[in-house]
Amino acid sequence: MLNNILGLFSKDIGIDLGTANTLVYVKGRGIVINEPSVVAVNQKTGQILSIGQDAKKMVGRTPGHIIASRPLVAGVVSDFEITEQMLKFFIDKVHKESFSILPRPRVVIGIPSGVTEVEKRAVEDATRNAGARAVYLIEEPMAAAIGIRLPVQEATGNMIVDIGGGTTEVAVISLGGIVVSRSLRTAGDKLNEDIIQYAREEFNLLLGEKTAEDIKISVGSAYDLDDPLETSMRGRDIVTGLPKEIIVNDGQIRKALKRSVKSLVDSIKNAVEETPPELVADIMRRGIFLVGGGSLLRGLDKLVSEQTEMPVKLVEDPLTAVVRGTGVVLEDIDALKDVLVATQYEEPPR
Repeated sequence: MLNNILGLFSKDIGIDLGTANTLVYVKGRGIVINEPSVVAVNQKTGQILSIGQDAKKMVGRTPGHIIASRPLVAGVVSDFEITEQMLKFFIDKVHKESFSILPRPRVVIGIPSGVTEVEKRAVEDATRNAGARAVYLIEEPMAAAIGIRLPVQEATGNMIVDIGGGTTEVAVISLGGIVVSRSLRTAGDKLNEDIIQYAREEFNLLLGEKTAEDIKISVGSAYDLDDPLETSMRGRDIVTGLPKEIIVNDGQIRKALKRSVKSLVDSIKNAVEETPPELVADIMRRGIFLVGGGSLLRGLDKLVSEQTEMPVKLVEDPLTAVVRGTGVVLEDIDALKDVLVATQYEEPPR
């Protein structure tokens, strides 16, 4: 009863709880938060020092007793308490401007399609403990498809590839359900690791994670570029221990990313092979849709199109597709309840 009364003063929210970034959509207002999924903790006191953008600035720059870490690994909760604190921080931030003393919102939250029941429960419990009165789970490829306004409830094949920070989700959707799905751990973070490994093997250079990500954004590509790109690679020389700077081009970084990009493209091809022929015919006509931050890798759409022999479309604003989908569901939960994942708790009365 109390939850329902508090719910009247709360704003319903949609959350894309990503490995790299967390985005929050507020019903009636749109996307209000887009922050890195990073939390800085003082290990001596157990106190949380900062969350989001401020915590990300601390990565690799903290003293021994302060740890700036990501509480989610490959799209699933690896540190329950820190995830709960992070969600509470975002829920409270949304309600700061209103008169809600104890916010109890309904929350629609995206989860990877390949998660286990235990991992699903961890997300749901963390969200409830953070202050939600009702939690609705939706698989990220489904949320992304809804977010880019694909007709997911019709008898038509829709293929979506969501390349995030920790996972890549490949899904074929028809009649409000996922017909074929693939979830793999090759995504944005793995590409950063590839660059770090390449720098170590080729140049005896030790790079930080943030530097590797900047290099990927500056010159990273999956396909030969018309205009060559160059950037500087700065780190510590493994042999001398001194600072070192090297100029690298897009061809070298493409070589570093080659194996991971191939595994990503192979997963898309495998998903197409498993798809029923009628749905493949629909996908050939409509195309494969790329969403998520990883889809911004230069030439990836071209490579996937060449390998699958199908049209490939990089959607507008691919980073927000999942959270936009949670927002669409929030606006009309009753009409879209069939696309939600079953949860362990019964839905409370409205």
